[in-house]
Amino acid sequence: MPDSPTEQPGEITRRTFVRGLGASSVAIAAAPSLWFQPDVSAADSPEQLHLQFGGDASREMVASWVTGGSVKRPRLRLGTPDGGFGRTVPAETRTYVDGASGVEVFTHHAAIHRLRPDTAYVYEVLHDGAAPRQGTFRTAPAGRSRLRFTSFGDQATPNPGNGLWSVWAGFNPPQVESVKPLFHLLNGDLCYANISPDRVKTWRDFFVNNEVSARFRPWMPAAGNHENELGNGRLGFGAYQTRFFVPDNGEDDPALRSMWYTFKAGSVQVVSLNNDDVCLQDGGDSYVRGYSQGAQKRWLERTLRQANEDGDIDWIVVCMHQVAMSSVHNFNGADLGIRQEWLPVFDRFGVDLVVCGHEHHYERSKAVRGVDPAGTDTLRPRVVSDRLDVVDTSQGLVQMIIGGGGTSADSHGLFYDPPRGDVIVSVGPQLPSSPGQPRPKRAPTKVTEEATWVGSRDRLHGYGFAAFDVDPGREDGTTSIEVTLYDTAPSVTGTPTVFERFTLQRPRRDAERREREAVAGRPA
Repeated sequence: MPDSPTEQPGEITRRTFVRGLGASSVAIAAAPSLWFQPDVSAADSPEQLHLQFGGDASREMVASWVTGGSVKRPRLRLGTPDGGFGRTVPAETRTYVDGASGVEVFTHHAAIHRLRPDTAYVYEVLHDGAAPRQGTFRTAPAGRSRLRFTSFGDQATPNPGNGLWSVWAGFNPPQVESVKPLFHLLNGDLCYANISPDRVKTWRDFFVNNEVSARFRPWMPAAGNHENELGNGRLGFGAYQTRFFVPDNGEDDPALRSMWYTFKAGSVQVVSLNNDDVCLQDGGDSYVRGYSQGAQKRWLERTLRQANEDGDIDWIVVCMHQVAMSSVHNFNGADLGIRQEWLPVFDRFGVDLVVCGHEHHYERSKAVRGVDPAGTDTLRPRVVSDRLDVVDTSQGLVQMIIGGGGTSADSHGLFYDPPRGDVIVSVGPQLPSSPGQPRPKRAPTKVTEEATWVGSRDRLHGYGFAAFDVDPGREDGTTSIEVTLYDTAPSVTGTPTVFERFTLQRPRRDAERREREAVAGRPA
């Protein structure tokens, strides 16, 4: 992530946006593109301001925002609370044309490097001819240190008329902000623009709603099936890819950039995946299963191997959308594709925690690893411990469905009792569609299994978020994460209530390494 765009003002390259395209060219223009500075500036101020970490959360931050049109010299001014602004960072402009409306969207991203770890900063974003918009942030600590992060998925917006809108979508952001996390994980299905009458307006409503927190701390996303929008790029994720500026995944193909990524914060490695690549379920505006041709899986294996080799990393957290386990009926269900493609990789490289959404409720699994011999037809995850208060993740991972971000279609009243789970094991063929009508989805085939893996479920509340407090522990012992699941209060200014608390723990990886070395050095 360079401090300034690769292209200089006025320089036309193959990545420069080609303006003046007609309606017939909307599909081409929908992919994210770099754009060079104009000779005139829009007078409107920056809006939809939000932050993202770079790959090293202790030293890299990105501020992103939107303007209503082209602007001149978009930039960020950086400073400290005591010292004022002293550094200017040029912003890179990226645009796309919405495939439904033909509206061109102008986004700006200022990538900041060489920051100091665990340090508070002030910043403002601006362009010529308009008032600046200000915010603050704190970088992550370097090395093992205490930190807090939060998570939910399936948010929508609080604005009537948008897809799956709900007032609860407006209650969650200020209540997340009230617990002051270092960062927040968005587990997919961000605003449901793809099922909204006005996709551009819905994205705007989403970011404006979240500014109460997202301009003060990074909100790090994973793309869900509802980020797949017809006509927006080759795979349908053009709006998502243009509006967020996440760490680079090394892919040259523009359609694969930003679809998966990783960053390191303290002793935590966060890995964000795009599950539409492996899921059987047909959930977006287009069916894209297998789109990366294995590139995402190869990247995942490399990334997890590197995390395991990094002596400063204790925790591996995966943020994704669709789920490997769910115990509600008449909803989405778990996906066999995830169990086939992701879970064996998670097991092999010791993933500790998976946070996801897709199902609009809260539940968490027991610690699982491998396949239950009694459930091989669905590759049912094998339970390695029934303990729920303190869970040793070195023995198996915990999956948390935190799908109560705000969508109106909550599913907390649909739990199987006794616990069972529906697993999508195949989908039918693509049926033809009538002119002007939505594309029929491939019908799923589901198998119901006994949900031996169920740990805890919130039957009474549909909305909430989780907070994770990382304790690095002692050098010769264990590290832990205290997890708190909050039920959202029914107001913007309300105080969330606690549904449950539990502890994840594991040996510190540096202690594990010393133990292995000691064993290897003993005489036979």
